[in-house]
Amino acid sequence: MRSIQFTLLPAPDILKRDVECFRIAHYSGEEGFALTVSPNGMPGIVLQQNNGQSPVETIITPSRSTGSIPTVYIYGQTTEPGVMNHKKGPYTTVQVIFKPHALQTLLGINASALTHRLVELHEFSAHSLPEQLLEATNEQEQIALLTSFLVAQIKQEKPRDTLVEESLRLIHQHIGAIQVKSLLDHLNISERQFERRFSQTVGVPPQLYIRVKRFNEAVRLMKTGQFEALTAVAHALGFHDQSHFIRDIKAFAGMTPTNLSHNADDFHHGQAGYFYLA
Repeated sequence: MRSIQFTLLPAPDILKRDVECFRIAHYSGEEGFALTVSPNGMPGIVLQQNNGQSPVETIITPSRSTGSIPTVYIYGQTTEPGVMNHKKGPYTTVQVIFKPHALQTLLGINASALTHRLVELHEFSAHSLPEQLLEATNEQEQIALLTSFLVAQIKQEKPRDTLVEESLRLIHQHIGAIQVKSLLDHLNISERQFERRFSQTVGVPPQLYIRVKRFNEAVRLMKTGQFEALTAVAHALGFHDQSHFIRDIKAFAGMTPTNLSHNADDFHHGQAGYFYLA
């Protein structure tokens, strides 16, 4: 699917604590297609259009099917692979990839309220912003509008849970070895309180988030080709056994580790996560 071109742009310094990056996707083909998206642990904002209309017909996951996709929306965490069925014709997507905690720190909402959901942007912004985004003449103007909106959110100084942000740093730094118990010991907090605060800030429980990020790292390692056997990938990431590894790969990729390893080069990998062009 060479008709799709992805561009990743860094967040400006003022947003780097809460925004991972911006991602632009251009599809120049005429045929409809399916895009399989695997969980990456990061929520965000999407602007996607073809002549003012959403190019996505449906989003299908193992547990739900969503139609009538808005042109501009905010999405939360997901823990399932999803298939985005695109209509015929070219389109452009501008996407803001948030840090895992940013729904709370930027928008002041309980992140778990958006888990497995997408909602129109106007519910969280001035009603004119979505219209301004659609009327902008290019992606640079759209990114400037989104940046101004997010900077305004930062200036409102919403509460941050620095303990959860520290736990995220530790998870990302030690993804092959981290366990919830070691986080509890390091942070000196009870399991019940930590799970409540983590779910409110990130949108999913800490153990589930660790599983998603460990899956992401497994795909990255497969793409490097540095391991001759999948068992070595599983061992490097601290999976208890091969069945545990197989179960998580199938849960998040919708395919077995063997099939995933054969298709690893087809996964678009970057700060924005994993997108498989079926």
